[in-house]
Amino acid sequence: MTDAVWQTPALVELPIETFIPHRAPMVLIDRALEHRKDFLETQVCIEQQSPFFDGLKGGVPNYVGIEYMAQSIAALAGIEAKLAGLPVRIGFLLGSRKLQLHQGCFLAGHEYRVRVQRLYQEDTGLAVFDCQILEGETVVASANINVFQPDDALAYIAESRQD
Repeated sequence: MTDAVWQTPALVELPIETFIPHRAPMVLIDRALEHRKDFLETQVCIEQQSPFFDGLKGGVPNYVGIEYMAQSIAALAGIEAKLAGLPVRIGFLLGSRKLQLHQGCFLAGHEYRVRVQRLYQEDTGLAVFDCQILEGETVVASANINVFQPDDALAYIAESRQD
């Protein structure tokens, strides 16, 4: 399935933990909706039980949106790994540019779609993604996200500690 759209039911029916290295309670996205080359759309449903839910605000603070984007990028990498017969690997969020947050929080009872589109990828594991969070057809957050996924994250971390 290289260029084809991979979606319902195969993708949607698999738990998102199949594709990301995160485990509860730090799984913030709910499911993958649509995959194609260099693109993934995921879904986040905000409930009172959602991680980082703020009862005073009635939702999840907008700054958590960057993690929704990052986990969606991780899910894209995980789907690509699974399709290639490889294990899911961890990666690192390096930073963002052009971050825009158009609302104060992600509201309880609302569903959001997170779209990530790979703009650039180096052989070293460095990549740049254009990301959007939508409610319906309205963009409520966007950013360019820089990530790094080394071949061996544990060796990379150990090497970084020696510096």
